[in-house]
Amino acid sequence: MAIWQIIVLVFVFLAVFMSVATLILQLRAPNALTRVNLLGPLVCIAFPALILAKLITDWSTDGVNAGDFIRAVVAILGVWIVGSVGSFIMGRAIHGVTVVDPRAALLREERAKKQ
Repeated sequence: MAIWQIIVLVFVFLAVFMSVATLILQLRAPNALTRVNLLGPLVCIAFPALILAKLITDWSTDGVNAGDFIRAVVAILGVWIVGSVGSFIMGRAIHGVTVVDPRAALLREERAKKQ
């Protein structure tokens, strides 16, 4: 077994461990908001670890390619951005908090006083 295969194996084991840990924690979570917050290890560690494992595999078999590196960086950043925004939106929807613009509230009060 080559060194790159061992490194890929470590990344895949890390991703599997984080996926199983997230699954177990999801099943034990007391409410929906906690379940949304528990998606962090899966999104922030497991998916990027799999992307890095694929990148190392490609580099070791086909050689270093800048395009693969850029695609991996964009994929990891995309997962992090989409995961954080999605978690924020789901958490806000579950928690039931509305966003109120204070300037809009002041304008409504001023209009109500004028009438």
